[in-house]
Amino acid sequence: MLKKLTVNGVTLWVEDQGSGPAIITLHGGPGMGSRHDDANVFGTFAAEGYRVISYDQRGNGNSDGAEPYSHEQFNADTEALRQELGLDKIVIVGGSYGGFLALEYALHYPESVAGVVLRDTAASSAFQFIAHKRAMDSGLPGITQEMLNRLFGGQVKDDEEFRSMYQAILPLYWVSYTQKDLDDHLDSITFRADTHNWAFSINQPKYNLVDKLKTIQAPTLVLCGRHDWITPLEASEEIASEIPNSKLVVFENSGHSPQNEEREKFLGEVRQFLQQVAPTF
Repeated sequence: MLKKLTVNGVTLWVEDQGSGPAIITLHGGPGMGSRHDDANVFGTFAAEGYRVISYDQRGNGNSDGAEPYSHEQFNADTEALRQELGLDKIVIVGGSYGGFLALEYALHYPESVAGVVLRDTAASSAFQFIAHKRAMDSGLPGITQEMLNRLFGGQVKDDEEFRSMYQAILPLYWVSYTQKDLDDHLDSITFRADTHNWAFSINQPKYNLVDKLKTIQAPTLVLCGRHDWITPLEASEEIASEIPNSKLVVFENSGHSPQNEEREKFLGEVRQFLQQVAPTF
């Protein structure tokens, strides 16, 4: 069921599926992410006794845009949404940049968290140099160091340039793909450069949770594609080594999106985790 809910002064588009123990998913890609992939993938569990809530964060997808686009505000919106929906403890799920937010949510609202699922994410910006090197080594047309610096420094000129930059790096996210895969994915995105620029010029430079990870008590599942270029496996290994009650699963034939490239294995790992931290009866 698609809902429009107003929290903290913005109207968010929320997809609410199923009933039972609650899962809230946080999409990545500030300024280009949306609820759709999470709703599709994790919606599988709505038929298995779970309530799955996926939403467009402020300044993303169909939701209203209003500054600040800080991690604190994004997480305050998630907590307000949890309360608005009358949910008890939730399993918080975050992919890529959404994993940054899921980690911070678990740190700031531990009483609201039954479990954490992280997909292809990082606890700091320390591995960004690996991503830049892999992009430059790829030889893909349109990728230059200057472009990467502006894109990941939050200096994108407008929505059109944002789309063009993302189009250049898009093949890096996949292990195998067709041109149609790339075209369909690109055409599905609403680009919002203002949100992206805030996230990468203001949030990203000060993002570092490594020293706090050991304080996360909630069971945590860490999932990562072996060939992820943007949040490399080393970043997931670091998270799993620091969070006490965590498990790392590596997807050997995936890049940044094992939820799509190895979906059955991905769903199986998440299903097993859910049964441990939020069993259905």
